[in-house]
Amino acid sequence: MAIKKITRRWLFNSLGVILVILIAVVVAVAVAIHNNYYDSVNRRLVSQAETITSLLAKYYAEGEESYDENVQSMVSTFNEKDVMELMALDKDGNVVITSSGFLPSAGLSMPDYEEALASTDGSGEYTGVIGGEKVMAITRIPQDSTDRYHAFRLVVSLEKVDTQVYTLIAVTSFVGMAIIFFVVFSSSYFINSIVIPVGQVGDAARKIAEGNFGEKLQKRTDDEIGDLCDTINDMADELGATERMKNEFISSVSHELRTPLTAIKGWAETIEDSTSDGSVDPEMLHKGMGVIISETERLSVMVEELLDFSRLESGRMVLQPMMLDIIAELYEAVLTFEQRAKREKKELIFEDSDDVITVWGDRNRLRQVFVNIIDNALKYSDAGGKITVHASRSKMEGFTEVTVTDTGCGIPANQLDKVKTKFYKGNATRKGSGIGLAVADEIVWMHGGALLIESKEGVGTKVTVRLPENEARAAAAIAAAQKTPERQRMPSGKESI
Repeated sequence: MAIKKITRRWLFNSLGVILVILIAVVVAVAVAIHNNYYDSVNRRLVSQAETITSLLAKYYAEGEESYDENVQSMVSTFNEKDVMELMALDKDGNVVITSSGFLPSAGLSMPDYEEALASTDGSGEYTGVIGGEKVMAITRIPQDSTDRYHAFRLVVSLEKVDTQVYTLIAVTSFVGMAIIFFVVFSSSYFINSIVIPVGQVGDAARKIAEGNFGEKLQKRTDDEIGDLCDTINDMADELGATERMKNEFISSVSHELRTPLTAIKGWAETIEDSTSDGSVDPEMLHKGMGVIISETERLSVMVEELLDFSRLESGRMVLQPMMLDIIAELYEAVLTFEQRAKREKKELIFEDSDDVITVWGDRNRLRQVFVNIIDNALKYSDAGGKITVHASRSKMEGFTEVTVTDTGCGIPANQLDKVKTKFYKGNATRKGSGIGLAVADEIVWMHGGALLIESKEGVGTKVTVRLPENEARAAAAIAAAQKTPERQRMPSGKESI
């Protein structure tokens, strides 16, 4: 379909215009050749007629006695007799002598002579067919003439002239056809160099749309088509990576959901068995209910995280901003993980600030951001690791920065620009769905801020949340984000404020 459409467009546009121009040029050249040759013949006839008229005036001035003799001599010795014929006509319009020596048949049509008789200057011209032959004729009637030699007529055949004209027109037409052939040949090659790769791109795109992300286009040229092939291949790679991350996400979430559900089911069955025979162990009952409640809360957090992700994807997340103390919110988030840090033998340090730092934002969503980041820091740190949480005014005027630094496994340099991508998990051995950081990143952006990540593999990671302190700026960012949730991220998670 693409080949037909592009070729048809080329035929109607480019080739059609070229054809019209060439036809117009050939017609114009043909007319110019015809007019030029005919004008040349006419000028030659007129020149000879003027010469003859001058000679006749001279002969008449020498005397009527020698006039007829001079005229006969002029006609018989006419030096252009090989090209044209000179005729002398009497008072009645009869040809009495010719330069060829042969008299035309009686009653031969002579439109030029009739025109000369009717004109005031005694001249007439005619171009057309006379006696079955195409000719050009000129008649002159001198003011001083005799009855025997009253008018003089020059006639030239146009048969050879027309042959030359037609030959040149044929050559011009051939050149035009050669140009058309060259244009068609070269353009066909060029169109094929566009249409065939475009067709291949279309086929590859359809296969990719069907889920065959391993489809690859071979780059044959280093031009726009080659760039398009690279783009399609990159798109396939990205879609393949996204598909893999999505599958890993589903697998991870399924596992994350299955673990607490298994624990809940196991303890529920244990409690049920222990109560069925009337022997209830209070300690076991207390322990079991504690696990059930803990795992239920864990499930609730996971489901809420998934719901938040869904709201962000569909643009349905609504923020409820207010002026809040960022230090207090951060402290509440740290308290949430104190017991977990002790249980996992990890050091969680909160570096308080003497300043009262306020920002304009949604309390619950910002606390969710802090919780997700601290949770990641604990998750990717081993026993004995240290997580430091700190808040202060940024060196960038008008902003507050919250930093969470850990001594965990770190992030490889080639993965640093992907960690905020939805579904992405840099380390599959760690728990998590792979959307917590993506959700945090979106929430921070909606507040007009930025989430920045610095990391070195084997050393640790530093996550910085930069938020605007100015209420007007934050409010404008929130309002804009609620209307248009999509945004353009800069590489490596380094959004500009």
